[in-house]
This record gives sequence, C-alpha cells and structure tokens, in this order.
Amino acid sequence: MRRSTAAAVGTLTGAALIIGVRLSVTPPEAPVVAAPVGNLAEGTPAPKPSSKKPAASGSKEKAPEKEPEKEKEAAKPKSGLKDGVFKGDAAANPYGKIQVTIKVEGGEITDAAATFPTANDSATINPPAIAALKESTLQAQNADVSAVSGATYTSDSYVKSLQAALDAAKA
Repeated sequence: MRRSTAAAVGTLTGAALIIGVRLSVTPPEAPVVAAPVGNLAEGTPAPKPSSKKPAASGSKEKAPEKEPEKEKEAAKPKSGLKDGVFKGDAAANPYGKIQVTIKVEGGEITDAAATFPTANDSATINPPAIAALKESTLQAQNADVSAVSGATYTSDSYVKSLQAALDAAKA
C-alpha cells in the first residue's frame, strides 16, 4: 500500500513539473519573410489591375476617344493621400505578425507589400492570401478589402496594418 501511494505521488509530482515547465516556456517567434516585391521606395510601380473586360471580336462598339491630359487630372478624385512609402504597424494574430507597406504616387496606391510568417501552415496559406489582398488593395484604393477564405487571421491582420499605413499617408 505504501509503495503504490508513493508511486502515485511521484507520478503526479512529475506530471505537474512537466506541465509547469511546458506552460512557462513561450514558443519562438514565427519566421517572417519579406514581400518579394523588393524595395518599394526605389522599385517600379506594380501594374494596375484592369477592371475592364476586353471587347469581343467583331464587336461594333466604338473605342472611347482620348481625353486631353488636363481634363483627366481634373476628373481624377483626390484621395487625400501623400506621395511616398508608408509602413503600417505590425498586426499580430495567433500565427505571427503581418506588416503592410504601401507606395503612394499621385494620390493613389501604386504598390503594396507585406511581411508575414512562413512557419508550418502559414507557409502555404499566407503567400497566396497576401497576393490576393494586395490585388484587392490596388483595386479598392482603401482598406475595404474582402477577407480571403481560409485565411481569416491573415486577412484581419493585413487590413489592420493596411489601415495604419493609410492613416500615416493621410495629408
């Protein structure tokens, strides 16, 4: 009876020590990869996404006439963004931190890049999600971008960091 009591106490003490040590150790930071676009300050702007559909062959639609440059500039809405490169605050989620950097030229977002974690499942989820979010950012020209299915945490963190970058770019 004494031996079984001692064995049980020893087992419980050992388990408590293992659990205590396990809970007190924090996991290492997830590795972060920089966006593949390079330096936004010196790079060329990313191509703007086209929302126009090409006309079908044999279409009888007339091509729009070109406007003079001054009329184009007058018709262009002011976004209130200063030109330059702006970095948003890093937004954390359970899998790591995401930080968005935008490049603004002529009051429009011409490029967006993000750093993101690439450990474990993040290596397969984040790269295509960040690419889709970048495309949405360039189309929307604001932080009102749709979340990517299957990358909810990534999408939320991206939008938070993007909004911080936009706030920094406000004139």
